[in-house]
Amino acid sequence: MAKSTVKKTTPAAPKNIASSNIALSNERPDGAEVIRNAKLERFENRTQVRRYTVEFSCPEFTCVCPASGFPDFATIHIRYVPRKWCVELKSLKLYLNQFRDRGIFHEDVTNVILDDMITLLDPHEVEVVGDFNVRGNIKTVVSAIHHRKDK
Repeated sequence: MAKSTVKKTTPAAPKNIASSNIALSNERPDGAEVIRNAKLERFENRTQVRRYTVEFSCPEFTCVCPASGFPDFATIHIRYVPRKWCVELKSLKLYLNQFRDRGIFHEDVTNVILDDMITLLDPHEVEVVGDFNVRGNIKTVVSAIHHRKDK
């Protein structure tokens, strides 16, 4: 059998940059801290001339069952009709991740998310559906809806 040879090469420094100026860094934000400090944020709805629907699907939602301590997995669906405000997506992602270590029942988590969306946005309407994975041979789907009473 022929012996294979592997030529080891070092990547060349980019042109016009001295190799002594290149510094590699593995610095990154502490994800747990970013999630812990996250706040839901909003921005102004720039299309208030008509009603329209915004829908989100969050298929990697997790929380903890307060009775057993085991993780619960779900897809959270959020649908709302904005009035003056829209939710900023990165803040929503971080907000939802805050539940990953929180002990909370399916019914409660769905309603907490709904209440927080109402407080943040005061939309014409909003619906949150928690579609939880099967656990103990039982599948749970919790829906909570809010319709704004125009003043």
